[in-house]
Amino acid sequence: MSPLATRSGSRPHTPPSNPHTQLDQQPSDPRLAIELAERIFALPGVVECPRRISVPGARALTLAPGEPVGPPEAFLIAHEFAHLHPEPDRSLHAMLPPDIVAQAIAADWAELHPVARIGLIPDTAVMIYAPRNDAELDIVEQLVRASHAFARPSTP
Repeated sequence: MSPLATRSGSRPHTPPSNPHTQLDQQPSDPRLAIELAERIFALPGVVECPRRISVPGARALTLAPGEPVGPPEAFLIAHEFAHLHPEPDRSLHAMLPPDIVAQAIAADWAELHPVARIGLIPDTAVMIYAPRNDAELDIVEQLVRASHAFARPSTP
């Protein structure tokens, strides 16, 4: 993954516990959320499944049956590697490789999930903030692609 540019502005406000949601800085253009969903649900081997561990209306990105799977720390639950939160939130929770977790947090694109902060889930679990414009949409997609690659390693 190429180095991440630093996200402009301050980080969005989020609560310190569950439900872990983005409370401000949501995209004003609904097209961004629609386009993000179209891009990420089109990733190879991804199917949308009912959410298992998120707020009502969340859309889970899971690997289809028979897809190769990565390590356990690449998944939120079962084969779910990310989920997209509904409006007005529009953020995502995703599992990222440790080096990308560090990059995404340092560049203000993500924050560690509060349950990961207390050690109950792997520290690969992050919230990726909702994109506010087209440039941010591309970066958020890049992060979800990294989560997908972590969950679905390439086969030799």
